[in-house]
Amino acid sequence: MPPLQLDPAKTALVIIDLQNGIVGRPVVPHTAAEIVGRSARLAQAFREKGSPVVYVRVDLADLLHLPADECFRSPSDPLPPVTASELVPEAGFQPGDILITKRHWGAFADTGLEQTLKQRGIDTVVLTGISSNIGVESTARQGTGLGLAFVIVEDACGTTDEESHRHVFEKTFPRLARVRKTEEVLAAL
Repeated sequence: MPPLQLDPAKTALVIIDLQNGIVGRPVVPHTAAEIVGRSARLAQAFREKGSPVVYVRVDLADLLHLPADECFRSPSDPLPPVTASELVPEAGFQPGDILITKRHWGAFADTGLEQTLKQRGIDTVVLTGISSNIGVESTARQGTGLGLAFVIVEDACGTTDEESHRHVFEKTFPRLARVRKTEEVLAAL
């Protein structure tokens, strides 16, 4: 595998769904705390290089209500949708970071993210977050269709079952992106 090289002037970090209603659920193979910590560490490194840091959250109070979306909220969820949609403080959102709110799985669908990145001259996205096979995968698929290159950080992603995580990282992501670990991305900056 060739070493990763990133141009900070053309690369953005996009962090998917590190919010109360998602981080509070069981996540594997990396825990939610590990994913949040690694994403926050990457965000700090990107800021130090002058690269954009984008946090994406799904608005659980204004979600597109499709039959497949029942997994997002059940009547027994302890948090109201507004609270569940807020980023966890440990994710490290800072003034100057970009906040994108989506209504469905992918971060590019009707959110302005594409324009935000293109206005800044971004051609490469480093992607982290929860869930590997839902929000992260949908964002990578949408973004590659828009001509963006992706690096997906395996140890800064997770989902509800290991088989789904393994499948996207072994079968899907290598066709869409470069797959790397947090330390490799930090070294490439």
